[in-house]
Amino acid sequence: MAGSVYKLIELVGTSKKSWEDAAKNAVETAGKSLKDLRIAEVTKLDMQINKGKVVAYRARISVSFKYLMKKK
Repeated sequence: MAGSVYKLIELVGTSKKSWEDAAKNAVETAGKSLKDLRIAEVTKLDMQINKGKVVAYRARISVSFKYLMKKK
């Protein structure tokens, strides 16, 4: 019996509100085109600054989804 295989990709989400919303935006946007998302891990948080003020939050995330192999 074969085990499952998952593909891992890196995404960056942005938000003017919070890091949480930035991560959520990345996952929800990816979910529109990728099937069977499994785990999302926040790997880096940063902010965009303009004239000394925070203007956007960015969350880099690693997302895994089930890799479906075609049967021969």
